[in-house]
Amino acid sequence: MMRHIITGGSGFTGSVLTRRLLERGKEVINLDIREQPIIALRRNVCFVHGDVTDNETLKKLNLKEDDVIYHLAARQFADAVPRTDREGWFNDVNVRGTESVVKIMKQTGCHKLVFFSTDMTYGVPSVCPVPPSHAQNPLGPYGNSKILAEQVIRAENCINATIFRPRLITGPGRLGILGKLFKLIKHNLPVPMIGSGNNRYQMVSVEDCALAAELAVKNACPNINLNLGSTAPPTTKELLAGIIKHANSKSTLLPLPAGLLKTLLSSMDKLGLTLLYPEQFGIADKNILLDTSLTYETLGWTTSKSDIVAMCEAYDSFLGLNKPPA
Repeated sequence: MMRHIITGGSGFTGSVLTRRLLERGKEVINLDIREQPIIALRRNVCFVHGDVTDNETLKKLNLKEDDVIYHLAARQFADAVPRTDREGWFNDVNVRGTESVVKIMKQTGCHKLVFFSTDMTYGVPSVCPVPPSHAQNPLGPYGNSKILAEQVIRAENCINATIFRPRLITGPGRLGILGKLFKLIKHNLPVPMIGSGNNRYQMVSVEDCALAAELAVKNACPNINLNLGSTAPPTTKELLAGIIKHANSKSTLLPLPAGLLKTLLSSMDKLGLTLLYPEQFGIADKNILLDTSLTYETLGWTTSKSDIVAMCEAYDSFLGLNKPPA
């Protein structure tokens, strides 16, 4: 019987995927450096404690040919990103961890892989919507580490790998950069925008990401690169106004000159006073829309939640209103 192995299964997306797989009666194994925080999931999942870059830890999985791996373990901006040598810091896990996963798969004959990359591999796109065939020109080390990881996977002909490039994933439990936004709204403070806010800044629900992963496995993990993003995303202004209205907040939107603010944010980042990372603020005033038509054609995938609904759910979770059951 196929086992469903999730690297990084204790994380945001990994936890949602775990829950959905368990609801369908699947056998789930979680490999992570952190224990699953949700007790209900912890009871029903085999937990392998360890680092995805450690070959001895990966051997404990006892991989079989029929198993499938969802490779989610990664260093991201939500983690404690160092001020210097960010390239080495991201690569240590995002690239070398992928190399370790691919190595153990080759050794055991396991050949089905779902990998979550990022839309940040595209950098500032030259066309919109952005197709999966768009050139990859990342703005920084995180996006570059994901490109290198993709290359590691694609170099192996013996592995069937579906690579997803999602927009910013949101939903209940998602904080990171969103936590800063939610604090402003909670305390009725002005919400600054980089630029006018008239650009469309697409996101994607975590539930829809987990659904895409399930559909990839159902279709035997086709060797293809696919985008994940919401349908008909609102403008940044509309998105933020929707959250403020939902929160019954008195916050107002404060548009700021993009060039001036980006210069300020860049200077603060260099001084170790990071509010946003260059890969985040560099595209904050751009129309960033991913073309997901190939995802629909290949997997039959469609989105179930709008950006505003998913972000409002994330805000409620921030307040502790819709925490998952223990």
